[in-house]
Amino acid sequence: MSKQELEVIGRSGDPADPAGSCCGGLASAPLADERATELAKVFKALGDPVRLRLMSMIAARGQGGEVCVCELTPAFDLSQPTISHHLKLLRQAGLIDCERRGTWVYYWALPDTLDRLAAFLTVPRTVAAPA
Repeated sequence: MSKQELEVIGRSGDPADPAGSCCGGLASAPLADERATELAKVFKALGDPVRLRLMSMIAARGQGGEVCVCELTPAFDLSQPTISHHLKLLRQAGLIDCERRGTWVYYWALPDTLDRLAAFLTVPRTVAAPA
């Protein structure tokens, strides 16, 4: 795999476990190598400011909401091919999906992947003892 390619992380597909809670969170146990590799691909995709902004713009549409690439491109001082490249990396990481309709491509967030990330990053709060 080249440095420019990101592999789509595995989707559990288990309707009884939509958040992928079977894999545990950050504080549950040390990560296994395979799980760390999967999560690193997603975090790598989000590690660029442009991709993070794109993800935010797409996710802001809410569940079932979609956004046309024609609405995303003007928000950046970048060429359309560069924006498409960033969107491709988000898609390969399993964070978004898309559909072509005529000359435009529409994008939406994949809530299952975002739920798994949120579940992983959630750390139980400890109750502080009164002083």
